[in-house]
Amino acid sequence: MFEWAKPLYNLIEELKKIPGIGAKTAQRISFHLMKSSYEDVERLSNALLEVRQKLFNCSICNNITDVDPCLICSDTNRNDDTICVVEEPYNVGTIEKTGIFKGGYHVLMGAISPIHGITPDKLKINGLVKRVEQGKVKEVIIATNPTVEGESTSLYLIKLLKPFNIKITRLAIGLPVGSDIDFADQVTISRALEGRWEIK
Repeated sequence: MFEWAKPLYNLIEELKKIPGIGAKTAQRISFHLMKSSYEDVERLSNALLEVRQKLFNCSICNNITDVDPCLICSDTNRNDDTICVVEEPYNVGTIEKTGIFKGGYHVLMGAISPIHGITPDKLKINGLVKRVEQGKVKEVIIATNPTVEGESTSLYLIKLLKPFNIKITRLAIGLPVGSDIDFADQVTISRALEGRWEIK
């Protein structure tokens, strides 16, 4: 039976552990790295180490950062009276790319999923409540994913935040541009109807 050289085998096995990378992709990446210059591989290696050594979660919003508070939380040009709640740090980047939102964020570090053993106490919800308790927050935008877990988390947060008498909104989720209504599922169509706006 054919076997790769041990160092190559080890690299392929480690790459396969990354979500979304299967055996064939891991092999392609490994062979690409073998053809790369020593300097390029060294830069990649240093970048990987830096990610583990220098990055941590912001003490305010839980976003990934190398300074505390993070650049968003410390930006005086942003509105600290509006908080957008997301599940994961990479969701922040997605919203930021729109260039529209100018408030703050709160990263939950997951979503409620009893099947996977993720209960509310395992998420960063207490920090959100403390921020709202301070009295500066006027609106919380819930931007959890349109999944069963995301919806459960959204409902839990709404129930938790209602007593504070602040504005609680949910991202409108509907039909993507360029799609055919016949191919949309019932949840997507329902959310599109709920998120409709008046034409003036």
